[in-house]
Amino acid sequence: MASGDGIQVPSRLPLLLSHEAVLLPGSTARFTVDSPRNMHLVSQRLLRGTSLKSTIIGVIPNTRDPERDTDGLPALHKIGTAGIAVQVVGSNWPKPHYTLLITGLCRFSVSGLLKERPFVLAEVEQLDKLEHYTTPITEGASSSEGELGELSIKFYQAAVQLLGMLDMSVPVVAKFRRLLDSLPRAALPDVVASMIRTSNKEKLQVLDALTLEERFKRALPMLTRQIEGLKLLQKNRKMSSGPENEKRVRKGGVVSGRPFNLGEEPEDEDGDDIAALEKKVHRAKMSDAALRVCLKELNRLKKMPQSMPEFSLARNYLDLMVELPWSKSTKDCLDIQAARTLLDNDHYAMDKLKRRVLEYLAVRQLKTSLKGPIICFVGPPGVGKTSVGRSIARTLGREFHRIALGGICDQSDIRGHRRTYVGSMPGRIINGLKTVGVNNPVFLLDEVDKLGRGLQGDPAAALLEVLDPEQNHSFTDHYLNVAFDLSQVLFIATANTTATIPPALLDRMEVLQVAGYTREEKVEIAHRHLIPNQLEQHGLTPQQLHVPQDTTQDVISSYTREAGVRSLERKFGAICRAVAVKVAEGRRGAATDVSAAERPPQQGDKAAAPPEMPIVIDHVALRDILGPPLFEMEVSERLTLPGVAVGLAWTPLGGEILFVEASRMEGEGQLTLTGQLGDVMKESAHLAISWLRANAKTYQLTNMGGGPDPLEGTDIHLHFPAGAVTKDGPSAGVTIVTCLASLFSGRLVRSDVAMTGEITLRGLVLPVGGIKDKVLAAHRAGVKRVILPKRNGKDLEELPANVRADLDFVTAADLDEVLNAAFDGGFPGTGHTHTHPHPQLSSKL
Repeated sequence: MASGDGIQVPSRLPLLLSHEAVLLPGSTARFTVDSPRNMHLVSQRLLRGTSLKSTIIGVIPNTRDPERDTDGLPALHKIGTAGIAVQVVGSNWPKPHYTLLITGLCRFSVSGLLKERPFVLAEVEQLDKLEHYTTPITEGASSSEGELGELSIKFYQAAVQLLGMLDMSVPVVAKFRRLLDSLPRAALPDVVASMIRTSNKEKLQVLDALTLEERFKRALPMLTRQIEGLKLLQKNRKMSSGPENEKRVRKGGVVSGRPFNLGEEPEDEDGDDIAALEKKVHRAKMSDAALRVCLKELNRLKKMPQSMPEFSLARNYLDLMVELPWSKSTKDCLDIQAARTLLDNDHYAMDKLKRRVLEYLAVRQLKTSLKGPIICFVGPPGVGKTSVGRSIARTLGREFHRIALGGICDQSDIRGHRRTYVGSMPGRIINGLKTVGVNNPVFLLDEVDKLGRGLQGDPAAALLEVLDPEQNHSFTDHYLNVAFDLSQVLFIATANTTATIPPALLDRMEVLQVAGYTREEKVEIAHRHLIPNQLEQHGLTPQQLHVPQDTTQDVISSYTREAGVRSLERKFGAICRAVAVKVAEGRRGAATDVSAAERPPQQGDKAAAPPEMPIVIDHVALRDILGPPLFEMEVSERLTLPGVAVGLAWTPLGGEILFVEASRMEGEGQLTLTGQLGDVMKESAHLAISWLRANAKTYQLTNMGGGPDPLEGTDIHLHFPAGAVTKDGPSAGVTIVTCLASLFSGRLVRSDVAMTGEITLRGLVLPVGGIKDKVLAAHRAGVKRVILPKRNGKDLEELPANVRADLDFVTAADLDEVLNAAFDGGFPGTGHTHTHPHPQLSSKL
């Protein structure tokens, strides 16, 4: 075949079946290859070839559905374009494919097929001369005679007119200008038709035009249409927006190497979309640093073709930036009286939490630029920590957003992912702000004590910046990579215990302890909130179901034993379901016909008869619905032998009573401890033994043989029931001493006494924590007297007045006072003065 510039077009060409574009001679286009035949062509011909000849392939239009390429070879188009593959790029995402950059050389016609598998190989006949597209224009080259010469001149003038309407600073327009000046006139129809915005069908018409005159006739109307469309577009924009918009339209004629956009609606819409995004960026009122970043990304977006993967990434980033509430906020409701009423209606008790909210409102009235406080509610489950956070948002008139932190082990959940990663996204803080749409919401960080830690970093460490009032005014999310002000956000964290919260994170939060409810508080909560809520959820009314307060107290004391009210609400749900069955059966019985109602009474008719309304739940009905009582007051029953005492323990679920049992038998003075005890509690047991042995003569303690050493010839077994539960801590020290003193003296501990406190080797009683929860647990268990460390006396002020009235509190400074209060009539030897510590030796812990 003919050649030009050293390039030989072979007579046998492998054919690339193109589904997406039409390649014209003299033009360059990208083709995505993913069908089996085309993939084999690239892998076996282009990638394995070493000569220039192996890079020349034929591109032939294929109008058949690409998904059906494997069914059989479709009828091929008669005319194609021979081209040279100048670039091959492979990728496996989202599926294996190649991207080819091909430059068209000349037309050819298919004479016959040589093979169809694994790729198409055909015998071809060249139709164009390569010199038409490779030889520069010379003097007299355009002196064509007749109609062809007129068409050539007219086409060239139209192309020059189009260039005059476009901005020469755009690279593609400058390239078009260079081609117009350098190419032969015979190559102009193909090159211009490939550069201006035309459909594949129109390009196919130009490809099928074998004579130069016919090509000019088919390409000239396309060029004229583009000129008229651009004139109309410029006229409309000039009338609506003035010179600046006209300049933007001139630049919009070419977009990043893609075909010209001269007034056609789809591309104009895309330009308008980016312009609208630019307006949103300026209207977002973001910080100066964020605005600079957004404008930089916007400029990159304008120069980027939509087919690039980075286009969608940049667009998503800009969409997020304009949606963030940089300056949007809600106005706080600062009416303290209305806030107090709303909080009281939503929650009963919880006075400390309500007081803190009212204090915040009062300070906000005096200082409008107050930073949002960072509060942590710590308490057992079911006491209303999460719901009170929602009520606080409603009281302030702010938006509310809850972030569940339980189980999070990736710091990117807080800070976000960097945009270099596939599938990157912002963290939960920024996503939450985008969701609520304001920059001063109430954020509830739920279960902050249950954060995990994995290979992806420590999320608790990532929260340090979020919850630090001195740093969160410039919180930087990895995805945004610009600072965002979180100082106006009211953060409320919830936790069951502070033991698992890192000290650095705990130091940044104002901790408010939320203790469990007393029995009286639970009765009020049940009748104000739980029962009405369950009636509504089960379709019942107060006229159909009535739960007296006595029944509520029975449910609380006999069927639940918890600090919160979740189990209590479930019990009321069971009662409502049982009543709903009765009501539904009664309606069915009332709907039966009269003849069935007048027949003689039979066994089973009682259940079908409509029940009297309202259905009152008494003790008998309660037992029928909920079964036998689950909990009983067992304190007095278990204290029937020497060597048993009742202690008080704190758990993340609230306070609990703790039994300590001891027995002795003949042996060699060994101490056995059982009940899954921790090291601290084991040390407390050894400490108690040592103190009792040292003071055995004072308190008249003897061994089994009556000797003065309680351990001589005696083995002691100390057991803590509920052996499946791990126990640890120093607060059982006084209980162990009392239990062993009862065992060695043979006297019974009072059946209505519970105690807590740490001991020392000198017999001092040191303060412990969780006093409120422990006292409430004793009150639930029916205990009448509670022995506490003297330095915990201040904690009694936090107890409800009815609990303080029901219980007899004994504050002890040493074990002498503990033993005197734990036994009826005191304990022998407690009047001796040498057991009292000297004042200067009082503990400073």
